[in-house]
Parts: sequence; structure tokens; C-alpha cells
Amino acid sequence: MDSEASLPAAPSFASRPLAGRVALVTGATRGIGEACARGLAMAGAHIVAVGRTQGALEALDDAVFAATGEHATLVPLDLREPDGLDALGLALHQRWGKLDILVSAAAVLGPLTPVGHLEPKGWDMIVATNLTANWRLIRAMDPLLRASDAARAIFLTSSAAAQPRAFWGAYAATKAGMEALVATYADEMEHTAVRAISLDPGDEIIPLVVELAMHDREPPQGRVSFKAWRAAAEARFSA
Repeated sequence: MDSEASLPAAPSFASRPLAGRVALVTGATRGIGEACARGLAMAGAHIVAVGRTQGALEALDDAVFAATGEHATLVPLDLREPDGLDALGLALHQRWGKLDILVSAAAVLGPLTPVGHLEPKGWDMIVATNLTANWRLIRAMDPLLRASDAARAIFLTSSAAAQPRAFWGAYAATKAGMEALVATYADEMEHTAVRAISLDPGDEIIPLVVELAMHDREPPQGRVSFKAWRAAAEARFSA
């Protein structure tokens, strides 16, 4: 994500179109990840929220409960831990036997510096969070996604992946790598009920994420841009 701009309040979804769906959201305690978790909960999904700190997860749960009357499942986890996601996948299998919605929002920007000035430790941390963790996430959740009747795996990306700019080298490279990984996974899932999407978000992301998560609609293929989606929606409205 390019920035942590102020986010709109989660809208109300009176029809609860995602009732009965299980949604895993990483990076769920701040910024766009938090907004996605709250929005999906408002739409009726049960939220499995992954974040690094228990206190922030509990604050999210308070907000979800206040809005929906239901608690989220809280998972304090650093995605860079080698075996954490495998253990989470096993726990989800034992409780629900499936995963309907996956939103990968956890990411780190890292230092904005010339590529030649990046320290190896910083590079490794950014790669571990933005790229390797998403590979491990797909690996751990793939059996659960396949067990859903219509799974949606949404990975938040950035314009920097397609349009690299000075000093953003590590972030841009890892987001571009993630997009390639997601596109490969999407192609592998072509003949299954799993759909994988890279989403370049905008300020009003919640309605788009809910729409992409809907099990009774076929989502667009490939990379989804919030700006393009909003333009198409405005064109439909004015037609």
C-alpha cells in the first residue's frame, strides 16, 4: 500500500451477503487491513484476524463486536515466523474445515533509499514480509480454499509494482514478485472454485473487497485496480 491515508468508516450491509463465510485477514489491526476486516464483518463474514499484537487485535474485536454483535477470532502472529501459518492452517481446518475468503493486507514499506544503500538485514525483512509470507500463506491455506464452494483470495498490492520509482526498490520488487506469484496461483486454480486476485486499493476499498469476496459472483481476473473499478461503477450508474 502506498500510504496510510485516513480510511472511511465501515459501511452497513443490511443484507449481510457474506453470512456464513469464514474470512482470514492478515495485517488486520491497522490501516487498510483493519478496514477490510471491519467491512467483511459488517457484511456478515466471521473474521479470523491476524496481527502481531494482542492489544491491537482486541481493539479490533471490540469494534467488530460493537458493530455486529459477534466476536472475531484473534490470531497474534508474526507472519515471518516459519511455522506459524502452517499451525494456523491446521487450526482453521480443525474448526471450520474450509476458508472462504483470504485477504492478505500485511506488508512493510521499509526504508526509502537508493537500491545500492539497502542493508541486507532490511532487504531480508521486506522480502520475508511482502513476498515469502504470501507464498507461505498460499501454501498453508490452499487446501482450505479448495474446500470452499467459492473461495476468494485477495492480495493487496501497490502501483509501485507496475510503476517502480526511485528509492522504493525493495517494496516495488517484493510487490511485483507477489503479483507474479498470485497470477501463477490464479492460473493454477482456473478449473477449481478458487479465485485469486491482486488488488491495488483506494481510499474507499471496503465495498470493492466485499464485492470481490461475494461467492455468487465471478470476480475479474488478474490485477484489479480500485480506480478502474470505481470508473466502471460510475459508468454503470450514469448509463
